[in-house]
Amino acid sequence: MLNFLLYTGASLIWGSTWLAIKLQLTQVPPILSVAYRFCLAALILLTYCGLARKRLNYPLRDHWFMALQGFTMFGLSYCGSYLATTYMKSGLVAVVFSTILMWNILNLRIFMNQPVAWRAFGGGILGLSGICIVFRQDLAAFTATSGLIGLLIALAGAYLASVGNVVGARNAKKGVPVTQANAFGMGYGGLLTLCIHLAMSGTLTMEWSVGYLGSMLYLTIFGSIVAFGCYMLLIGRIGAEYAAYVTLLMPIIALVLSTLFEGYRWTGNAFAGVALVLAGNLIILTPRPTYRRVMGLFKEREDFVKPG
Repeated sequence: MLNFLLYTGASLIWGSTWLAIKLQLTQVPPILSVAYRFCLAALILLTYCGLARKRLNYPLRDHWFMALQGFTMFGLSYCGSYLATTYMKSGLVAVVFSTILMWNILNLRIFMNQPVAWRAFGGGILGLSGICIVFRQDLAAFTATSGLIGLLIALAGAYLASVGNVVGARNAKKGVPVTQANAFGMGYGGLLTLCIHLAMSGTLTMEWSVGYLGSMLYLTIFGSIVAFGCYMLLIGRIGAEYAAYVTLLMPIIALVLSTLFEGYRWTGNAFAGVALVLAGNLIILTPRPTYRRVMGLFKEREDFVKPG
């Protein structure tokens, strides 16, 4: 029962954050909203680490890598998600960001020399084909349509998040706990986006409406802290391979919410493309032993129904 609650909590929260991001697109510039979100999240996490007496003293080299993780995973990546949401529906942004699973395969090969399984490669090709089908009209137009601009920004954000994942794997191997790495990483990412905003001649503005502040607190506390806590507990109980299926449910929930609250209209291309993206992600996520067991069951069933 607890596993179900953790799974449901992480999936629903992360699936709904995309719509909450849409509510952040008000008079406050998107990049500044990212800075507010992660500076606040870092402050909360660092306070928690201090009260829980968790280690916060790390060598400068580890801080460099935590900063790199924060710049890519929390800073620039989320700038991509916020900016992409200004060009297209939040549910589609979530679908494009689910390609992080495919980028992980590429980046693990480039940076960590990890071999690529043909099954995972095929899943990645299937997922990218689905993205092309969803955005077929924008890609065929060969012009800077809002859909194409949003797609390119979202893909860049997903790739940067994947780079952050790889750096995070390095930090974990070097003995930096995930909570502390994220606390410092969110702080570094928030400060980077704040510097980018100020360098673009931006000013510190705030909207004191219930809608903006409510979505900010939801994204900070639930999207950045609670959901991650659920996910880490789930990894400890059932393992990372099976916990990762949360990322498969996330775009489905985001699309449902986008349909209900943003008026997203489904087309044949959208159905087919999203189905391919989800199928590709499923292939990537499914552990090899599980895949072999499933294929073995199908083979046994074929032998059972085979005449003679």
